Amino acid sequence: MTLDLATQIPVIEAERFTLRPVRRSDRGLLGHYAGDERVARMTTRIPHPMPPGAMEAFVTRAMNPTCEEAIWVMDGGTDAEVLGVISLKKMDRDQSEIGYWVAPAFWNTGLASGAVAALIGANPLGNTAIFGSVFQDNPGSAKVLTNNGFAYLGDAETFSVARNAHVATWTYIRKL
Repeated sequence: MTLDLATQIPVIEAERFTLRPVRRSDRGLLGHYAGDERVARMTTRIPHPMPPGAMEAFVTRAMNPTCEEAIWVMDGGTDAEVLGVISLKKMDRDQSEIGYWVAPAFWNTGLASGAVAALIGANPLGNTAIFGSVFQDNPGSAKVLTNNGFAYLGDAETFSVARNAHVATWTYIRKL
């Protein structure tokens, strides 16, 4: 499925930061933050340790017009151009799956909640529903979803590349 999202990813203004498309110049900071084991272990797709070329491949994919996922960088401006990443992976029936991570230096600042709220408010893909899944050992990420009106659907499990294991998850939905 080709969505041609990369050329349509809008800039979304939030109160304390901007959600913007990924730039090639983001590679260094994205690699630095995503290479942190604490970040990688709370995602399904980020490997740890980060292999050579992995961040280059991510940036190239995010900027590709045929990317099947809309990916934004949380940009704090001149003091912190990269605070984290948030994305929507298009599903069928006008639905998407949300994913996000925040650099450890910005944890517990409300940044993830603000990014999710901004993305929901903008609804750039015209979704009728957004799903989210978090690891059960990451209750802070679950709080981000519930604070933004996501309702609990149930338990499941998914594979984490960084952990090289299946990990128990909580799944949520937000109808729009």
